[in-house]
Amino acid sequence: MARSFGAQLHSDGINDQRLHALIAGAGGSVRELGDADVDAVLHLDAITIEDYPGSAATQHTPLDRRAATPGVSRRAFGAFGPEGDLVSMTFVDVDGVEAETHFTVVHRAWRGQGLGIAVKAASVLTLAAEGVTRFRTGGSADNVAILRANDAVGYVRDEEWVTLEQDVR
Repeated sequence: MARSFGAQLHSDGINDQRLHALIAGAGGSVRELGDADVDAVLHLDAITIEDYPGSAATQHTPLDRRAATPGVSRRAFGAFGPEGDLVSMTFVDVDGVEAETHFTVVHRAWRGQGLGIAVKAASVLTLAAEGVTRFRTGGSADNVAILRANDAVGYVRDEEWVTLEQDVR
């Protein structure tokens, strides 16, 4: 059994000052990712692939080069440590005025420093400035870190569900 959630944020509910403070308070530099970051994205994805909580409803498929390359409809934001290593990232699918977070991840050694919150905040600020008005996110209801990150950014949970798996004994 897996418990999942969905949450939303409307652009008129964004607290810009708070989101800027969350980015500034994180332990690394935060920026939008581009083509030059694909190798770093693939590396972080590979070393965190086992870290996604949940099961069937919230599994993360390993990225390939195409999926790791940001574009107009798939934007990515990352946080970098002092040595320049990518230590957190979020990917967001954009369709007109709507955006949905595909995934957010933080390197194990960098957790608890606000980096997941910072990359989500950066994605919301950037995309809202470009005209996105409706943001969606979701994931495993057992992932306390992402629930806290979403709450900090201003998302409001609006749906929950349970995915059952058949016992094949």
